[in-house]
This record gives sequence, C-alpha cells and structure tokens, in this order.
Amino acid sequence: MKKYFDVYPRVFYPSLVFILGFVFLSILGGDEVRHFFSETANLITSQTGWLFVLGVNIFLVFCLYIAFSKHGKQRLGGKSAQPEFSVFSWFSMLFSAGMGIGLLYFSVSEPITHFANPPIPKLVDEDRAIQALNFTFLHYGLHAWAIYCLVGLGLAYFTFSKKLPFSLRSIFFPVIGRKIFGKVGDYIDIIAVIATLFGLATSLGFGARQIATGLHYIFGTDPGQTTQLLIILFITCVATISVVTGLKKGVKFLSRLNMIIAGIFLIIVLLLSGPVDMINIFIQSTGKYFTRFFDLGTFASSFVDQEWQNNWTIFYWAWWIAWAPFVGTFIARVSKGRTIREFVLGVLLVPTMMTFLWISVFGGSALSMELQTPGILSNVVLKDSSTSLFVFLEQFPLASITSLIGIFMVSVFFVTSSDSGSLVIDSITAGGKLNAPVGQRIMWAFIEGAVAAALLIGGGLKAMQTASVSSGILFLLLLFVICFSLLKSLNRDFRKKKLQKR
Repeated sequence: MKKYFDVYPRVFYPSLVFILGFVFLSILGGDEVRHFFSETANLITSQTGWLFVLGVNIFLVFCLYIAFSKHGKQRLGGKSAQPEFSVFSWFSMLFSAGMGIGLLYFSVSEPITHFANPPIPKLVDEDRAIQALNFTFLHYGLHAWAIYCLVGLGLAYFTFSKKLPFSLRSIFFPVIGRKIFGKVGDYIDIIAVIATLFGLATSLGFGARQIATGLHYIFGTDPGQTTQLLIILFITCVATISVVTGLKKGVKFLSRLNMIIAGIFLIIVLLLSGPVDMINIFIQSTGKYFTRFFDLGTFASSFVDQEWQNNWTIFYWAWWIAWAPFVGTFIARVSKGRTIREFVLGVLLVPTMMTFLWISVFGGSALSMELQTPGILSNVVLKDSSTSLFVFLEQFPLASITSLIGIFMVSVFFVTSSDSGSLVIDSITAGGKLNAPVGQRIMWAFIEGAVAAALLIGGGLKAMQTASVSSGILFLLLLFVICFSLLKSLNRDFRKKKLQKR
C-alpha cells in the first residue's frame, strides 16, 4: 500500500474527512446551504474587512523590508545552493500558479464593472476609466503578490536553509518550537490544506464557467451546470496526467507553454487594439496607480456603502490568502538557490508588471470601446461576467480564432493550477515529503475536482467565494505569526554569523 500512499495520518485523515463531509453537505443541502453560504460571506466581509486591508499592507511592507535589509543577500539553501530552474521557467511557474484563471476571467470584466459602478463616483469618464484600471491593479498587483511572497519565503527559508520538513508548520518553529511536530503543527497543516482546496475550487469554478461560455459563443453548446461539471471532469483528468509526470516535466512544460501562448495572445490583442494607444494607457494607468498607491491600498469604504468593498477588495484578499498556502508552497518549491532579495523582488515586481501590462491591454481596450460606444460591453458584462472576454474579442476581426486561443489558455491555466495544487496538498499531507507516491497525487487531483463540482452544485460561484473567504480569515491570522517567526529566525541567524566572525 505504501507504494501508492505515504501519508501523515494526523493531517491526511482529518483533512480528507472534513473535505468529503463538505462535498456531501454542499450537494445534498439545497437552498438552506446556499442561504448559509451567502450569510456567512456577508458576515465575514462586513466584520473583518478592516483586518484584511490592514494585513495585506503589513505583509507588503514586511517583504520589502526583508529584501532590502541585512538579510537580503542570504541564499535559500545555503551559500552553495544553485537554482533548479532557469529564470524564465521560474517566472512562468510562479505566474501560472499565482494568477492564471483569475486574470483571464477578470481582465475585461472587472475594469468594465468598476467603470459602470465606480467605487468612488462623480468622476469624468477618463478619470473613471483610469480608476477602474487602478482598482484592478490593486487586486492583482503588489499587495496580492506580497501574500504569496510571505508564505513562499518563509517556507523556502525554513525548509532549504533550516532543513525542516517541507510543510507550512515548519515556518512556526521559532514561535512554538518542537510543538510543530505535534497537534499544533497538525492544525496548521489542516488549515493550509482546507484553504488551498477551497481557493483552488474557486478558481476552477471561474475557469469552468468561462470555458463553458466560450464554447457556447463559438459552437452554440449549452453553457449550463452540466457542461461546467463535464469541463471540470475533463480538466481534472488532464491535470492528473501532468501530476503523474511531476514538477520538472509536466508542470514545468505547461507553465512555459502558458507563458508563450499568453505572450502571443497579448501581442495579437495589442496589435488589434492599436499598440500606441495601449502603451499610452499602460504608462498613464501604471503611473496613476503608483501615485495613488497608499490611497488605493488603504481604501476601506469608510463613509459610503461597503457592498462594493466587500464584494471586490475583501473577497480578493480572502481569495489570495486562501491561495497562499498553495501558491506560496509552490513558489518555495521552485525557488531553492535564490537569494532572499532576488526571491522577494522577483516574486513581487515581475509578475506585477506583467499583470499591469495585461490588464492595460485587455481592460484598457475594453474601456476604450465602452467610452466610444456606451453599453457595448457593460450591458452584457454586468449580466454575466463570464461572457466578458468573448464579447470583447467579438469586436475584433478573427473573433473565432482569438476566442479559441482564449479557451485554450483558460484550459491550460486550469490544468496548471490543478496539478500544482495537487503537488502542494500531496506534500503537506505526506508530512512534508517533496516526492510522495504517484497514487496519492492522483487522489488529490480528483478530490480538487470533486470539491469544485460540489461547490458548483451546492451554490455556484457564491458558494465558492464563501468557502474562500471563510478559509481565508483563518489563514490570515497565521500570516501575522509568520511575519514574526521569520524575522525572529533571520535575526537569530544573523547574530550567530556575526559571533562566528569574531
């Protein structure tokens, strides 16, 4: 049996029981479960939104401080450690795991939605368009990547430099000591597994919905729940094949493929939209974002209706935090041999600027269309955000071809997220082993698909969003402890080295 499974029972079985119980409850609960999901999400966002806003700003400042501090030159894994992956492969894997489906789903719909329903009203059209892009930048930029950076840096440091197990519990060693090997450590890993699965399920739900809509636009197929469930099943099977081949083959290949296709797709839309106009939008909106950086980062709807804030910013922070155990662990796994400064600046700056360029081209072009012909996109997007990319592409020549490329990209990002998540959950539930048996990887790949399908049946995207928010608030509290733990250990190491030199 150990040939197929090599589990850490105190984490594996409680996680599995909780997840399977949630799956059955979602499927069998009906309207009562849907109502519960909705009420839970509203309660969490309305009462703890301030903590999410405060937290992501603290995490960003902390990561930048560590990068430029006396610890920045320290190499993850020791002085002689060398990176396992090239710079291009490294960026490809962390970007594909970190943003993929969400960026494709929201790059058109979110700017259009913020333009039609601005968080800060009473602006002229051009300012309203820039504001729409800036809030989208906020949700996908430095603050989001700081969450991943914090978890990834902590795990890479304690695993590769301190030789502790490759598991989230290891980050808390300076705080609770050898208790990480007991029940407290088990609880940390269980929370990480649950948060990862729900964060992934939300992304898989968005991806399935967008693929179904794209197929409907091109081939006229039914975009309903049955189609979405079949898409989840198909993508799960493909992801399983990638999981079986492992990190250095399947996941690496798909991540590089993602980046190449994304680059081609971006160039096509850039040329069709007008390169000069899009570059102007990119420069202006990026400059405005950094000018208003602190205003955007601390925006909390203090004297206005908080519905917009709860539905967008707080949901995003909770979603990214729920993703943090997965993305952070995955980034750590592929970052051995990098210096702390290289790690932090690479994780924060490169994906952020790539994301800003992407949103400027897709979102900026969509906003230009909306300004020229009011309602051409907003009338459709506000009814169903999953249609946004394909309605947008319809405005250009070769719409069928570009829509097929879009569907293919969503599918590949879908697979990459699923197989990367399976490898991470597999490692956590195996007690921190980097290469657990193949049978175990396959099992987690199918469980991820089952959770996404259950949430889709039990309450659609609202259920998925609620699951992300609920698990996100739990892990948010742990992130504050990670800051303290990492800084304490880095300072202790620095003092030891200083004493040794004397």
